[in-house]
Amino acid sequence: MYPTNLAAWLSHLESLHPKTIALGLERVAQVKQRLNLNPDFPIIVVGGTNGKGSVCAMLEAILHAAGYKVGCYTSPHLLDYNERVRIAKQQASDAELCASFAEIERVRDEIPLTYFEFGTLAAMQCFIAHKVDVAILEVGLGGRLDAVNVFDADVSVVTSVDIDHVDYLGDTREKIAFEKAGIFRQGRVAICADSDVPQALRKHADDIGAQLWCVGSEFGFVLPTPARGRVGEAHGTHTISMVKPLTPTPLPEGEGLSNGQWNYFGKAGGRSALPYPALRGAFQLSNASAVLAALDAVQMQLPVSMQAVRRGLTEVELTGRFQFVPGKPQLILDVAHNPHAARSLAQNLSKLPPAKTYAVVAMLKDKDMAGVVQALREEVDVWLAAGIDAPRGATAQELTDVLKNAQLRGEIVACSSIANALDEASKRAGENDRIAAFGSFYTVAEVMRIRHVRSA
Repeated sequence: MYPTNLAAWLSHLESLHPKTIALGLERVAQVKQRLNLNPDFPIIVVGGTNGKGSVCAMLEAILHAAGYKVGCYTSPHLLDYNERVRIAKQQASDAELCASFAEIERVRDEIPLTYFEFGTLAAMQCFIAHKVDVAILEVGLGGRLDAVNVFDADVSVVTSVDIDHVDYLGDTREKIAFEKAGIFRQGRVAICADSDVPQALRKHADDIGAQLWCVGSEFGFVLPTPARGRVGEAHGTHTISMVKPLTPTPLPEGEGLSNGQWNYFGKAGGRSALPYPALRGAFQLSNASAVLAALDAVQMQLPVSMQAVRRGLTEVELTGRFQFVPGKPQLILDVAHNPHAARSLAQNLSKLPPAKTYAVVAMLKDKDMAGVVQALREEVDVWLAAGIDAPRGATAQELTDVLKNAQLRGEIVACSSIANALDEASKRAGENDRIAAFGSFYTVAEVMRIRHVRSA
């Protein structure tokens, strides 16, 4: 007897495999074959340490604005599992997800599948059933052995490469880059949006015969206003140079994301006078450039007009990525959970008007908690540390110990729960102060539930 509702199915899937994460394509490829999942539409696969969600959201928004029926598979979800599977910007229903799970369960027989593998196959089943025009698939972990990689990408995007998931991917950027480059395909375009391109990524693209396009060379962005002393200034434009070697290219000091324009250059030509993406943050032009490069790579199958690009950039939404919740004091949600993402959050916070910042932070204990804390030490005045009630969650005491060892200038307060931390921050903060909730998808999801914030 199969489960009768989505919640029961998800509980069932969590119990089927002894490991939450079990990398490898053999199992999922066998079940894919039994299901006869052979998509006949273009597939865009997006991997990377950070920025995957932003790139997927912009691709989805632009292609939708161009009139295509878009299937988009992302993870993890914040509030509802259905967030992971979207068709024409609508979440898949409980009924069709349950039907897909039941069909997978029927054919898999003795083959054990993880929760993520079930979800990946179910998403593709839904996309095929709905006859989508294009599918956007976000890598769950790594790339080479991730379940998404059982499907061949027409164009692959690696957004950034930094240290994370070291138990599975390795403890150096080069090792991690090799895993992420596993989504590349022979003869097809592979895009790297990290301006410090790892050698392992270049080598793998060369070894298999992929066409590697890198930000700053084959594609990139320029701002139409000259900036004195900037690298690449010429002919009325300037190229934005790198500030830190392991981060995407930031905007110049003082550049806002709500006004002004930018220009894109790529292998297929340029696009001028583009609006800034609606997603907040100093690094979104790097992500947007990678999106336009990916669209260049599939322009024969999926032509996209300038009007669609402009509309998609201005209408894109993504929950939990430097997201501002209306009200006072200002509440900012960010799922930053590794040092790379924390550096981005720190830079974004530094661009805001001066204010006292209260951090509501909770993390998983297998993350680099110390690295995240160090990245944000100059931007936080009061740290409110809470635990996460999950198997991998760090306790409030474990996180507090990390904070104390970091010798921070700000006050440290141990809280019994994320709800308690948010309540304490709300009591302490003045209306002109800000509260930043970050550290994990769990953290942001809990704050969203408390404040009744819906996902995009």
